[in-house]
Amino acid sequence: MNILRFSDLCAQGRVAGKRVFIRADLNVPQDAAGRITEDTRIRASVPCIRMALDAGAAVMVTSHLGRPTEGQLRPEDSLAPVAARLAELLGRPVPLKQDWVGGVDVKRGDVVLLENCRVNNGEKKNDPELARKMAALCDIFVHDAFGTAHRAEASTYGIAQFAPVACAGPLLAAEIDAITKALAHPRRPLVAIVAGSKVSTKLSILQSLASKVDQLIVGGGIANTFMLAAGLPIGKSLAEPALLDDARAVIAAMKARGAEVPIPTDVVTAKTFAADAPATTKQAADVAADDLILDIGPQTARRLADQLKAAGTIVWNGPVGVFEFDAFAHGTETIARAIADSPAFSIAGGGDTLAAIAKYGIEGQIGYISTGGGAFLEVLEGKTLPAFEILQQRAAG
Repeated sequence: MNILRFSDLCAQGRVAGKRVFIRADLNVPQDAAGRITEDTRIRASVPCIRMALDAGAAVMVTSHLGRPTEGQLRPEDSLAPVAARLAELLGRPVPLKQDWVGGVDVKRGDVVLLENCRVNNGEKKNDPELARKMAALCDIFVHDAFGTAHRAEASTYGIAQFAPVACAGPLLAAEIDAITKALAHPRRPLVAIVAGSKVSTKLSILQSLASKVDQLIVGGGIANTFMLAAGLPIGKSLAEPALLDDARAVIAAMKARGAEVPIPTDVVTAKTFAADAPATTKQAADVAADDLILDIGPQTARRLADQLKAAGTIVWNGPVGVFEFDAFAHGTETIARAIADSPAFSIAGGGDTLAAIAKYGIEGQIGYISTGGGAFLEVLEGKTLPAFEILQQRAAG
């Protein structure tokens, strides 16, 4: 993908003395008292900010936080806790600026955080007047927020249209490289794991991947629908009977290419959805009418693990069972450890997937962990993300 990279601009000495506007993703969870409970996104934004400061720029950073109403800044929507955490990580003051669209005072070698960009009127609709005002604040716009790359908003798309220079920050560039490696130029076999509660939310992803991958592993409620499509009983498990024809079409598309959708041969069931519910392993054909399927069985897990260890590239989105309950976590743990042990290049994304990676402590054994949930899914769906589109346009001329 032909885009301008901020790291290249820095290496070429084109950043010193410039006003650099970084769109980061600092949308972190907070408790009721406003304390940050998990700061991965803030820590992930630091390399780009340091890169700009080290290059001698005057640095402005902004992000959205939560779902504010445009034109109204409530205390819970403020980036103040983020500014404090960023100051700790950078070891320097990070002043928080409000009402910044009309102008920002920042000196070379300093960094300021611009208050929640989604409070600005016209942000969500990518208002061109707002975008032009943002672009006028800087010499260089740096998009480093992959989590927003699927949204064409004023601070992600519009500013990139109008800024003198528009480029990708190191986080966004790494996402582009990993996605290209996994989907555009994969080492075969290419195996995708797509799991979740409903086929309907990921049907277009499954259809898109069915034309690309060598094995399409489905899990969770999605697997239940595919089991039903294959003629297996699923008891009272979560499924979408209205989408059986769609599931069969995905299976047929894979089969026509000599590929497959592995259907579970054994499962772990319970009578109720609860952490302390007794777990029973049984053959897939033996699921009773009052059973809930909450995990794949050990036989299926071993078979899938063998496939993953022989893969060339793995794309992972979603746990294959209710891994939050220890009795139903074996399948997801087996899959996770197989991916970690595989020589394949692996890319993983999605909130539940990241939670599973953290639970099993395999962060260092995954090739690339994507920071963007919705953006990651849209890439799997085969869509061109607005952020990639505009950066390519700007790089082309």
